[in-house]
Amino acid sequence: MADSAQRPLRADARRNRDKILAAAARAFADEGLDAHMERIAKDAGVGSATLYRNFPTREALIEAVYRNEVAQLCDAVADLLASEPPFEALRAWTRLFLDYVSAKYGMIDALRAIAATGSNPYGHSREMIHDAISALMDACVAAGAIRADIGAADIAAALEGIALTSAGPEHRPRAERLLDLTLDGLRTRP
Repeated sequence: MADSAQRPLRADARRNRDKILAAAARAFADEGLDAHMERIAKDAGVGSATLYRNFPTREALIEAVYRNEVAQLCDAVADLLASEPPFEALRAWTRLFLDYVSAKYGMIDALRAIAATGSNPYGHSREMIHDAISALMDACVAAGAIRADIGAADIAAALEGIALTSAGPEHRPRAERLLDLTLDGLRTRP
């Protein structure tokens, strides 16, 4: 018999889960670990029982929010490349990366605590992000928009550095300037 954790969620249960994850991401970004589970449930428009049925512990919710944020960040690549020229898609994605880091920043202590228990909340996130950057850079190189001698690992390191030194909404303008400088350095020159 199949495990209930492997069964696909009903559409209404999936919507509730998605609303909880979105509300929790906002709450953790705004309040860090001080975010109350009951407030998250209320902001999601669900009852506390629904929240706890989906995420029995705060740690489970934090880990799910983190994994969801990574998935959304990486899934955005295809839509951006379909709707924007490659370089503009890369530029837009770097802004989404800053949003992702801002959300993660409020959860960093909790993620470290989860990792200390032996769980790996980060899982394949580095690999997923690297693959997303590679896809964007490959499209830019193919379009002749950026240099071909810079690797995705270099850009990932630059993005992480910018995000770490410019975390928090008060530093967002500076972070965007640093992103523009970094991206400008990638452009091909006639």
